[in-house]
Amino acid sequence: MTTITARIAQGVRAVPADQWDACAGPGNPFLSHAFLAALEESGSVGGRSGWQALPVIVDDADGVPAGIAPAYAKAHSQGEYVFDHGWADAWGRAGGDYYPKLQIAVPFTPVPGPRLLLRDGAQASALIAGLEAVVTQNGLSSAHATFVTDDQLPLFEAAGWLTRAGTQFHWANRGYAGFDDFLGDLASRKRKAIRKERAAAAHGLTIRHLSGDDIRPDHWDAFWRFYQDTGSRKWGQPYLTRSFFPLLSQAMGDRVLLILAERDGVPIAGALNLIGDDALYGRYWGAVEEVPCLHFELCYYQAIDAAIARGLARVEAGAQGEHKLARGYTPVTTWSAHYLPDPGFRAAVADFLTRERAAVAQEQEYLGELAPFRRG
Repeated sequence: MTTITARIAQGVRAVPADQWDACAGPGNPFLSHAFLAALEESGSVGGRSGWQALPVIVDDADGVPAGIAPAYAKAHSQGEYVFDHGWADAWGRAGGDYYPKLQIAVPFTPVPGPRLLLRDGAQASALIAGLEAVVTQNGLSSAHATFVTDDQLPLFEAAGWLTRAGTQFHWANRGYAGFDDFLGDLASRKRKAIRKERAAAAHGLTIRHLSGDDIRPDHWDAFWRFYQDTGSRKWGQPYLTRSFFPLLSQAMGDRVLLILAERDGVPIAGALNLIGDDALYGRYWGAVEEVPCLHFELCYYQAIDAAIARGLARVEAGAQGEHKLARGYTPVTTWSAHYLPDPGFRAAVADFLTRERAAVAQEQEYLGELAPFRRG
């Protein structure tokens, strides 16, 4: 019988990169040791951020990780994009402490991906049991695996975790040879609107795609200004620190795509993307000059151009945003899984999730009817 042990590591950097990546695989850049370690090294997580990295690891008989869950002790519910503030309030009114809770996720990153990183057919059930043990043995209120892939959701359901549905908007590459080929799939009125938006956004500007060694320190200086502006308006203060961006570039530059808009050689706006094996992931955007439709151009249309050029299957442009629908991004369901050991709390949340799931399905059906593609 194979011996299985579970343990908690004191951060991602406490795990050798080759062992981590052997479990994570190469497909999703956000789950790589390089990305998660850059969050730690830059101070974006840890310290007073409210995110304490505590990966839960199942070792094989030789003491080598066979399964890893990218877990964090959370002191708040910020930067998750699956909102449970109401649950926290209810638990607090009942006399409990909702925080800290256990979050199995990529910080600040609403990108679906595996939350059970399994090597060589490792047992998912052992890793899930390890997560549950961390919650119960430490008296935590709950554990939350957010943005779980469709194929891993049944693993959590089989363990009795509650599941929650959400909505994002993704662009699907239907074998397009170029952007005009994509436009040909749209209704005439939508094609004209997008062409008009692109012309307005690009007027007087130069759009550049940068990756790898082409991204210089001054480019990151410019992007930091953009990111600060967006972060201060959206979240009050940016989640990521200044040093994160060059660390990311050094660690995984060929998987970084920085799209800049320049006026007379000076960057005025930018969008940061990561390149996966089958998807382009749009992450952050910002600008220091107001230009009509420039957000749509850099974040959505240029991303489509880049995905087509690379033969990628889709563009995932981040959380929320019904305005993406008119630009060819259609609704898809995202999933999360939740472990609530208190029976009464679990029953109340389960009732809420049943009703919420029906509302999400109804909304998606309605949104799907608004998609800009030609009928018939």
